[in-house]
Amino acid sequence: MLFLAVSIKTKYGNIEISNEVIASVVGCAATDIYGIVGMASKNQIRDGFNDILKRENYAKGVVVRQTETGTVVDVYIIVGYGVKISEVCRNVQSKVKYSLETLLGAPTAHVNVYVQGVKILEED
Repeated sequence: MLFLAVSIKTKYGNIEISNEVIASVVGCAATDIYGIVGMASKNQIRDGFNDILKRENYAKGVVVRQTETGTVVDVYIIVGYGVKISEVCRNVQSKVKYSLETLLGAPTAHVNVYVQGVKILEED
């Protein structure tokens, strides 16, 4: 298994941030957006997850790669029925990018959003 981490060089030394930390930040930022029901597994058949991922499994719904221009993040989500999917995805992109750059100081090149499903919300 290839372990990739974001590496930031400062005048005091190097800072390495693991993919688990990045996945937690991305998952928390994404699930705060209106219209997002939750995170989905990037490979639902292999992982055996048909349900919404819980906070401890956000890493299964986020793929992080580092390129020359910055960090590339793939986010797999489930949206609620009746929301404008394109607007929700745009909001996820901007919030994830903002969160990574302000909280972790990691330059973000791209945030790719993949909608894995639509869930009808039960009304109380």
